[in-house]
Amino acid sequence: MTDQHVDLLIIGAGPAGLAAAIAAREAGIESILVLEREKEPGGILRQCIHNGFGLHRFSEELTGPEYAKRDVDRVRELDIPVRCGTTVLSVSPDRVVTCVSPEFGFSRLSAGAVVLAMGCRERPRGALCTPGSRPAGIYSAGTAQRFVNLEGYMPGRRVVILGSGDIGLIMARRMTLQGAKVLACVEIMPYSSGLNRNIVQCLQDYGIPLYLSHTVTDIHGRERLTGVTVSRVDENRKPVPGAEICFDCDTLLLSCGLIPENELSQGAGVELSPLTSGPVVSETLETSVPGIFACGNVLHVHDLVDHVSAESFRAGRAAAAFVRASSPPAPVFTVKDGPGVRGTVPQKISARPSEDVSLMFRPADVYRNAAAVVECGGQEVLRKKAMIYTPGEMAVLTLKKEVFESLPDKVITVRMEGEKQHG
Repeated sequence: MTDQHVDLLIIGAGPAGLAAAIAAREAGIESILVLEREKEPGGILRQCIHNGFGLHRFSEELTGPEYAKRDVDRVRELDIPVRCGTTVLSVSPDRVVTCVSPEFGFSRLSAGAVVLAMGCRERPRGALCTPGSRPAGIYSAGTAQRFVNLEGYMPGRRVVILGSGDIGLIMARRMTLQGAKVLACVEIMPYSSGLNRNIVQCLQDYGIPLYLSHTVTDIHGRERLTGVTVSRVDENRKPVPGAEICFDCDTLLLSCGLIPENELSQGAGVELSPLTSGPVVSETLETSVPGIFACGNVLHVHDLVDHVSAESFRAGRAAAAFVRASSPPAPVFTVKDGPGVRGTVPQKISARPSEDVSLMFRPADVYRNAAAVVECGGQEVLRKKAMIYTPGEMAVLTLKKEVFESLPDKVITVRMEGEKQHG
């Protein structure tokens, strides 16, 4: 027995979950419930007080809380219930969701369709295998961001940042504005993993050095961090002896990548991609389990929230169609990564998509004077040229839905052409 049945249940009230809920309601689904473990809706945007959000979707620059508020206000306007303070424990393949909250206690909810929108988490120190002791003063960049922006605490005064992801770059600027001294941003790869605009606005504008092909090789201090050793690495990412730099610092922020939050997906029997660490989906964003859809950073890590919202609107519309007993067509085409391409989503496409299909991926290296190419059966389907493609920026290739009627093969390949900057 379940405590309640809803037509559509959405897990996560961040930008992905809210957008999916809005789209489903606008598509005519009345019985919707959104579950959120935090005390307020809005997701990670609540702590992202810098601007730069919304340029694609709203044609204006917003802060994270401003962007989130627009979706929260729209959800309230549409009278969509959001149950905050609720932790989801499991999702079954037959779409029964088990959750717990202080207000409702232990609950089992059945759903006509489920949208997974749990977001992502930061890669912890344990996954980095950095040697040294375990003193206080080592934080993920997102944790430091929450301390400073939501809770009013300063993690430290002399800071080194390991990794050049966008959150780390933004925190370099934020810590500087709060009076800390950011000594360096250290990146093991020969290129930054963040957006170029953040490198300029958050590091270069504040005179913060970026050490490419470097990593932290030792951590000093017993009770509290007192310093780190940074070493240059070779083409195999191995430290070069005699190429060390020592920094006296009391804080080390880790910005070493994000991982889709997919424990619930695994429990539901959803097939996961080894490249994105998120679900394998069709163009409707339906997973391998019928009636379970995925969108946002739980599917693959985005760099722009505008893309998250656009993708999640599609998921909400598709979930609404499923609820109305209109099962998505079976996938016919398989999308594969070609040379220079990593983690293309979606991985499967039906013969006659109802909408144009956006293929999203990250280049495996920095490419200059380049083109992203879509091929099928030896035939070029689409070519998109650009002066530069980088791993830090998601590439998007949009195929018109009419294209799929005349493709000569069932395998679609996405590849890069151009001057590879490294290796």
